[in-house]
Amino acid sequence: MANIPDITETEMWVTRTTLKERFGRDLDIQIGDADIRLHPSDRELTACPLLFWQGDDGCHFVVFKTGERNYRTQYYFEPYKQMGTGTTEYDDLTECLVSVLQAQADYAAERRGDLPAKRR
Repeated sequence: MANIPDITETEMWVTRTTLKERFGRDLDIQIGDADIRLHPSDRELTACPLLFWQGDDGCHFVVFKTGERNYRTQYYFEPYKQMGTGTTEYDDLTECLVSVLQAQADYAAERRGDLPAKRR
């Protein structure tokens, strides 16, 4: 079983700074844990630390720490419809955060009709 390190102060600072730049204010960032499969073929779940916050439009964001410098991310408005960035895993937290924020902003713009819908 993999032993994933906890969220560090540096990772929290990167997250707070990135989100403040995007939203213009400090957000309530929660730290938690989730049991996930690190690989699709895994039968066992691995406990992974995570960062969780909610955007101004009610969208929820999650970043899972899956290794020393490995992250996965998703966002959702409803728990049954989770969306991602198209990238399975990142080795840079800033890139992970910016990617999920951009993917969600593009999705919200499509919903408003500001961008043409992508073929999914």
